[in-house]
Amino acid sequence: MQLVTIKRRADFLRVRGGARASTACFALECKARDVSRDVSHVSAKTASIEPPTARFGFTVTKKLGNAVVRNRIKRRLREAVRHSASPYCQPEFDYVLIARAPALQRVFADLKMDLVAALQKVHAKTQSRRTPASD
Repeated sequence: MQLVTIKRRADFLRVRGGARASTACFALECKARDVSRDVSHVSAKTASIEPPTARFGFTVTKKLGNAVVRNRIKRRLREAVRHSASPYCQPEFDYVLIARAPALQRVFADLKMDLVAALQKVHAKTQSRRTPASD
């Protein structure tokens, strides 16, 4: 899976109101985006519209350590997303992972399982919000 990252602050802030799932290593937030208004899926070279893909943002605060530690946590989270997120994420959604301290020492296989569980949990929440309750 090719990883498309969120880089603009406005995109990070927009995801804040969405569904949320927490694990020991990170908090995952996700929110659907309006793909018709999104220009990130337009290729600049060919000016053709590519199918929308899921976008991921990573947040690691300075409380977790110096730059070396923060970057290592981000690399671990990015790699977990590359390895295990594609069957569970939806193309029209933005995801933000907010790292916690245990993400540095957690066994990588467990980190991937946490990510899968969190993705399933947030999409279960978004599905329950979309379908109206029947009386």
